[in-house]
Amino acid sequence: MNRFMLYTLMLSLAVALLGCGGDGNDEPQPAVSITVSQDRIEAPAVGGTYTVNVSTTGKEWGAYADQDFIVIDTKNTTSQSGLVTVTVKANPLTDARTGAVTIMSGAARKTINISQEAAAQSPYYAPDGYTLVWHDEFDSGSELNANDWTHEVQNSGWVNHELQNYVNHKTPGGALVTEVRNGHLRITALKENGKVYSGRVYAKKAQGWKYGYIEASIKLPKGKGTWPAFWMMPVNFHSWPADGEIDIMEEVGYHPDYVSSSLHATAHVHTNGTQVTHEMYCKGAEGEFHTYAIEWTAQNITTYVDGKKQLSYDNRGLGRDDWPYDDPFYIIFNLAWGGDWGGAQGVDESALPATMEVDYIRVFQKK
Repeated sequence: MNRFMLYTLMLSLAVALLGCGGDGNDEPQPAVSITVSQDRIEAPAVGGTYTVNVSTTGKEWGAYADQDFIVIDTKNTTSQSGLVTVTVKANPLTDARTGAVTIMSGAARKTINISQEAAAQSPYYAPDGYTLVWHDEFDSGSELNANDWTHEVQNSGWVNHELQNYVNHKTPGGALVTEVRNGHLRITALKENGKVYSGRVYAKKAQGWKYGYIEASIKLPKGKGTWPAFWMMPVNFHSWPADGEIDIMEEVGYHPDYVSSSLHATAHVHTNGTQVTHEMYCKGAEGEFHTYAIEWTAQNITTYVDGKKQLSYDNRGLGRDDWPYDDPFYIIFNLAWGGDWGGAQGVDESALPATMEVDYIRVFQKK
């Protein structure tokens, strides 16, 4: 092939390729650019809320955060300018932490880097000599962690003549009875197709804990018929009350804001009126968060409400009938409806749906 023929062939191929590219009227589109009023947020340990102006040459924009401690709210995302409000939650850790908010418009991305100071000291209260061994702050995801939590599934009447049906996470119609939202575990009793459904969940049911300081922050529901509880049962359960029961906090809606702690064993049980129990008035227990705790050793069990002693019981050395509390127990949160105690003065279904909220659960043990 001579040079003229080779040149002609190459020219023909070039023309053909140009023809495949379109009608020749397309013009390169300028790249989308994003501008923000600040690309770095430095938050104190207590957290804070920050407003960032967003401008883009694109038609619309969006945003997302890469860490659960960062919450965002956006406005005017379908226009070329808008706002993103960034809320940094309080840092409960003694280590600083970082994250980012990413602004998107077309193929363009703009990062707002976020750093937060460490807490000056651990906010977790526990008596001297205790170390945090497990906790759930309910600050990630929308459901309970299946590695830590188990749902009870039982029909109404299963125990104490209670009226609720316990289900795993959702009712048959899809309504949530347990969910994690805004940093809280929410357990809701509700009525669906003539039946009442609710949640009962167990923490570390297969292993539990033996001794320790255990604390939860809980907001109780309102309404006659509600019966929320924070309590413990033995991992190796064979019979009740021989294996024991530890009730850290219970309350019934017909007696609002009066919270109780009780211990059950063969030698002291509510069925014959011999249970070890104490009731305390806690103003605002219904509708506000309060802390409920237990310090449990081989010698004594003491429960607390907002740091004030509620019940105290010593191991008197009388054997297992009096002190079956030397085995691992697991934690329970539940919201019952009606039953022998919760329904002792009837129920008011206008109170449904009713929700019990748990801000955190923390378990400490001695070093």
